[in-house]
Amino acid sequence: MAAPFLVKLQSLNQFLATTATSLGLVALAELGDKSQMVCMTLAASHRPWPVLGGAVVAFALLNALAVLFGASVAAWLPDWLVAAVVAVLFAFFGFKSLLEEEERGEVPAWQRGHGVFLSTLLLIFMAEFGDKTQLAVAGLSGTQKALPVWLGATLALVGTTALGVWTGCTVLTRLPMRLVQKVCGLLFLLLAVGAVLRVVQVL
Repeated sequence: MAAPFLVKLQSLNQFLATTATSLGLVALAELGDKSQMVCMTLAASHRPWPVLGGAVVAFALLNALAVLFGASVAAWLPDWLVAAVVAVLFAFFGFKSLLEEEERGEVPAWQRGHGVFLSTLLLIFMAEFGDKTQLAVAGLSGTQKALPVWLGATLALVGTTALGVWTGCTVLTRLPMRLVQKVCGLLFLLLAVGAVLRVVQVL
């Protein structure tokens, strides 16, 4: 009677240990990463829940691909193509933030939010496709069980994303909206430039 119980207990301990390892590794890797900055920036000028929801779904999908297919997921699309798409998306959001007041008057951006969920999902998915975090998750899943690796990585990314969203919708929204939009626009344009440089480097 004791043997099956001990086996289940050992299995549970291994599950929790793997989950904790994955959570700690990914959380440390993502603190201050571009995806967290993107979520913080979007939450400063849009409703926070669609931003958080889009990012969580994107990360859950990326982690699922990583644990199911391993490092080969990064080879699905050429690096230059992913970087080019990311550059276009960042540039779009950058110019949108810089020109938003002129196009839409004085209506606060955070009160609008149409399509924010899908925009965040697409932006995060493409920006993090084949990124170091996804490769780390793929590497862990090669030596550990897939479910706890996926769970730990996803929980870590939900935590870091929530921190970024909270920062964006509390700290940044205390600043003048005009200033926030300009800073957000410039940040996105800088990220777009970085993506363009990656395209040039790959080609």
